[in-house]
Amino acid sequence: MTEIIDTTEAENQIRRFFERNLLELQAEGGHALAPEVRETAFQQVLLYWRKLRSLAERVTDTEVKLSLPEQRTPRGRPFAIEGVVDIVREDGRTTMYDIKTHPPDEVRANAETYARQLNVYAHIWQELRGESLDQTAIICTAFPEPITEALRSGDGVRLAAEMDQWEPVIPIPFDAQGVAGTVSDFAAVVDRIEEHDFAPPSLAQLREPLPGMRRPFGTAVCRNCDARFSCSPYRRYMQVASRASEATFRQYIEDLGPDSEREAYVAAALEAAPSTSPQDLS
Repeated sequence: MTEIIDTTEAENQIRRFFERNLLELQAEGGHALAPEVRETAFQQVLLYWRKLRSLAERVTDTEVKLSLPEQRTPRGRPFAIEGVVDIVREDGRTTMYDIKTHPPDEVRANAETYARQLNVYAHIWQELRGESLDQTAIICTAFPEPITEALRSGDGVRLAAEMDQWEPVIPIPFDAQGVAGTVSDFAAVVDRIEEHDFAPPSLAQLREPLPGMRRPFGTAVCRNCDARFSCSPYRRYMQVASRASEATFRQYIEDLGPDSEREAYVAAALEAAPSTSPQDLS
């Protein structure tokens, strides 16, 4: 028997879960979100529920932990590969879903890269757990640009039209034959991390967009990297992009994001700060 879910009550419950999770994250990390940022985040969660409600209601195994233990790097270091997926068993078929915080266009343009990871998960599911599997897919949590623009516009009709066009679930074919190569690549990366063998992308790479991206790598990716302030290619990238010189490098060092983000940080910090009474200051 199919259970009928009241949409209003479900969305109210989503709001309660959302607020509780934020409080837990704030307690763990000591950071809070400004009210407008918090509401934007909630709207993203709500739109995903509305778009993927039918899929969410069919999930039979949620947050399934997969592990490929007892692996060895070329230099003999032990490591394990772990992942978390959702499973839908329906009409004799089993589908594995992996959630990514990437835009749909980027996933489609780099399907082979995502397939390699899903191949490992499929191998764990089928060979180590002895479960059947018919399909794998990626669920993209990042909005495509048209959805973001529609939200900013406040135009409900436009948003509804873009929601109809939005396809956040992308099927990815899996092939067990590629598992060994993917595990070998992971092993090589582990050795490099343990040996502190890090090298930033070149300036040429920073100027080029990744497949599926409109913005250059240096803007889309490096802007979110905490190590950018000590990265020579990124410093050069910023100088060339703004036609700046070393004399104006202070602007690069003080780049803490756009005004709206900085204002959000301040508002969130004030909201999270404990209240202080006059007696506390005496």
